[in-house]
Amino acid sequence: MRPKVARPAAAGALFAAFSCAGVAGAQAQTGTSDEPTATAAMKPRIAVGYRKLDVRAGRSTAVRGRVSPGIAGLTVSLQLRRDGVWKPIDRDRTDAAGRFRLRERLRRTGTTPLRVRVADAPGVLPGKRRIGRLNVYRYAEASWYGPGLYGSATACGGSLYPGRLGVANKSLPCGTMVKFKHGSRELRVPVIDRGPYVGGREYDLTEATARRLGFDGHGAILTTR
Repeated sequence: MRPKVARPAAAGALFAAFSCAGVAGAQAQTGTSDEPTATAAMKPRIAVGYRKLDVRAGRSTAVRGRVSPGIAGLTVSLQLRRDGVWKPIDRDRTDAAGRFRLRERLRRTGTTPLRVRVADAPGVLPGKRRIGRLNVYRYAEASWYGPGLYGSATACGGSLYPGRLGVANKSLPCGTMVKFKHGSRELRVPVIDRGPYVGGREYDLTEATARRLGFDGHGAILTTR
C-alpha cells in the first residue's frame, strides 16, 4: 500500500488568504459589508378620511385619518391657529395600521385654520397637513336692509348700493370679517355699517348678503362672531 501524500499546510493557508482578500475586495467595490447601515428617517404621509369642521358652540369637531407608513404609537395632534400660534386641542396615538381619531368640544366661536401634525419618532420625521378652516357658530338674531337707503354713506366708509356685500353691527370694528351660515349656504363678509337699532337684533345684512344666504325677513342665523 502506497502511503498517502499530505498536502503542504502552507499551500492551504496561502489559498485561504487569497480567497479572503478577494471577498474583501469585492465588498469594497460593491459597497456591501456585514456591518449594519443607518436607515434614513421617512417623511409621514397624512390622509384624512373624515372631517367635521362646521360645528355649533358646545359641540365637537372630529377628524379621522391614517398615517403612512402604518406604525403603531405615533403621536398625532389636532391643532388650530389662534393669536398667530398653532395650539393643540386633542391628541391620539396611531394603531398598528396608522389610524387615528381626533375630536374636541368647542365653546369659543370663530373661524380659524386647522391642521393635523405627526410628531417625530425613531425612523419617522415630523409631518403636518392643513385640512381646512374650523368654523364654530352660535345663533344670533338678524335682519336685512337696503331698499330706500341706496346711495347713502355707510358708517365705515363708502356708500350702500344694491350689490354690496357686508353687515351692520353696533360694536364690532369696521372691517371685521364675520362668517354666516343659513341652511346649507355660508358666506364671509366684512362689517361695513352700524346697526341694527331694533331691540334684540345683533346684525343687519345688506340685501346682497341676505340674498346670497337665502335669508328673508328677520330671525335667527348662525354666525362665528
